[in-house]
Amino acid sequence: MPATAADKRVTFRKMHEAGCFVLPNPWDVGSAKALQQIGFKAVASTSAGFAWSIGKSDNRVTLDDVLGHLTALCGAIDLPVNADFEGGFAHKAEKVAANVARAVQAGVAGLSIEDSTGDAAKPLYERAFAIERIKAARAAIDADHSGVLLTGRCEGFLVGQTDLAMVIDRLTAYAEAGADCLYAPGIKTREQISAVVKAVHPKPVNLLIGASGLSVAQAADLGVRRISVGGSLARTAWAGFMRAAREMAEQGTFTELGNGYPGGELNKMFG
Repeated sequence: MPATAADKRVTFRKMHEAGCFVLPNPWDVGSAKALQQIGFKAVASTSAGFAWSIGKSDNRVTLDDVLGHLTALCGAIDLPVNADFEGGFAHKAEKVAANVARAVQAGVAGLSIEDSTGDAAKPLYERAFAIERIKAARAAIDADHSGVLLTGRCEGFLVGQTDLAMVIDRLTAYAEAGADCLYAPGIKTREQISAVVKAVHPKPVNLLIGASGLSVAQAADLGVRRISVGGSLARTAWAGFMRAAREMAEQGTFTELGNGYPGGELNKMFG
């Protein structure tokens, strides 16, 4: 019997209780199904990977685009799906809450809310307002007792504000505001990672690998609970596509096509 949304949410919460797991990021239904077949126990959407798949740049998709995408992912696989819900697709806390409620209805097991504004002149929301937005997301999740896991993200390192004390201050505030998991994409060094883990303990920390370059075992030793890869899998797929397409366009040859994954194997996987 297919797993229900409630089943997936219970499973996802339990995965955060101990150990360290990889939460890979598919960009469409096919890549999500492949990750399930490979043996991963949960996946997370990628805002960038999904945007590229529909011909848009990152952070340029609409709420309806994302809700349709999340509904498709959740319906296609028996794994918990964590949503990269960007900034909640709204500024005001009450609108963030309304949008989070819609994401819950899409069937997600978890979702993240970040504190970036999209404004280069003022890239992070004011601290108090960012906390208010996390509280609103928490209230929306709790309104129907869904059990969806909320991740609070501080985007400081991604927008050039690399004061670790500031980032930790925000993460601890988000934890107090109701975030179940904390995430500071862009932290790289063991010292930075350890400091974040220690500051928000006992709540779990998500680490973006690709930015840090650590292995799963090394991240686990630092106390990281889960690892995601953002748009890296999508970029890897696009790399192969672009190499082959450019070879055909520029050289008139087809060598790169020989590096493709066997079609027969793909048919078996999706069969």
